[in-house]
Amino acid sequence: MQKIIISFVFIFLAHFLQAQQNVLLMIRKLPADHPKDSAIYIAGSFNGWNPRDERYKLNYGAHGYTIEFSLQKGNYEYKFTRGGWDKVECKKDGSPLENRVLKLENDLSLQLDIDEWQDRFPVKPKKSTASRSVQIMDTAFWLPQLQRQRRVWIYLPASYHNDQRRKYEVLYMHDGQNVFDDSTSFSGEWGLDEMLDSINREVIVVAIDHGNEKRMNEYNPYDHERFGKGEGKSYIDFLARTLKPYIDKHYRTKKKKKHTMIAGSSMGGLISMYAVLSYPKVFGGAGVFSPAFWVAPRIYDEINKKGKKVKSNIYFYAGKQEGERMVPDLLKAFETMGSVSKSHMRAVIKDEGRHNELAWRKELPAAFFFMLDGDQHNGH
Repeated sequence: MQKIIISFVFIFLAHFLQAQQNVLLMIRKLPADHPKDSAIYIAGSFNGWNPRDERYKLNYGAHGYTIEFSLQKGNYEYKFTRGGWDKVECKKDGSPLENRVLKLENDLSLQLDIDEWQDRFPVKPKKSTASRSVQIMDTAFWLPQLQRQRRVWIYLPASYHNDQRRKYEVLYMHDGQNVFDDSTSFSGEWGLDEMLDSINREVIVVAIDHGNEKRMNEYNPYDHERFGKGEGKSYIDFLARTLKPYIDKHYRTKKKKKHTMIAGSSMGGLISMYAVLSYPKVFGGAGVFSPAFWVAPRIYDEINKKGKKVKSNIYFYAGKQEGERMVPDLLKAFETMGSVSKSHMRAVIKDEGRHNELAWRKELPAAFFFMLDGDQHNGH
């Protein structure tokens, strides 16, 4: 059964046929003592928030830093970096800067100021916000399929140590740095531990850190001309064939598919969709938040080919402020899946939704219960 919750009525095919609009950005002012000739990049909703995308590197010349590119009409979010998120632009006092918004209706030329760079301020240690139920399972868990190590977090419910006979459902999540703890997140945590501590539904959560510079590769099942070799198949094989068996062996879990979920956002949303297609007998629920389907258009062929074998609870979410392609791409996947699969699915589109942890955190409770119960759950 399918259910769509959307805040608009029609999405026109013409949306996909719009002409490209030209954008010219010029940096009018830079911070004092800015490193001369250092590279500046744009990271935004139009390039997967890649902080070092050579295609969006500003040119440096007689008129300073400039860049020209083309996009379809719509709203986009972006920031300037010097090649990494530790070198992202910020306010004059070093505090975080809200995403810039590019409202593109016609060709556009803008002169912009960069006040400061984050790496020019002392790093202020953040206080851990992880609850007592969260622990580091392993600082260097071995991924044999990828021949590298990774930190893995685990959330154990309060009752876990009190009732030795009880077994638990399990949720696997990507981008583990952002799931439980503000001190390890880049721009805020999901607050999953706080949510679980406050509701009457106890599960185990396993969160795997992303691979930093390898993130775009590990979360993409397909090779990409810009980002390189796709390692998504190996990553999902690791989750299904190595990590899940380990968790099931060392913790008291309900091992069956209907008790096993997977969820993530952006590239994590993409790889969660791929996971449920690749292992339909392993993952009974999937949370596909703001998926970066634009990076991997072959996912639609994958859905057509493998979707008929999937019967899971799949929760799709996107915000209308995330860029012009986000909502249409998500609904295309939702509709394609609905045409071939008997899965229980829900697509939620929010007018105010942006591409950040705050938006995903707000949507998490509804997604959580849907992944577990489909349409059977009627309240928290």
